[in-house]
Amino acid sequence: MNILIKPIITEKATANSELNNCYTFQVNTKANKVEIKKAVEAAYGVSVEKVRTINVRPDRSTKFTKTGIQHGKTNAVKKAIVQLAEGEMIDLYSNM
Repeated sequence: MNILIKPIITEKATANSELNNCYTFQVNTKANKVEIKKAVEAAYGVSVEKVRTINVRPDRSTKFTKTGIQHGKTNAVKKAIVQLAEGEMIDLYSNM
């Protein structure tokens, strides 16, 4: 099971990483906090102090078209906000 899917690079997440040393990742929906902590420490070689998780519900939409009503939804995702130890950082832009 691959735990870390991708880092989330938004304006809010970037400000949080610069000010509070917290980095945001999209993770597997079945992963728990202990698995997320071990995966971040193994992938980036840093020590993690705290992990907070968020389950984001899917957005549902309805479109009225010529052929009738079309229902759809986005995928449910799980985000993890990882706080690193003092003095450590992750360079997310190094391998772009």
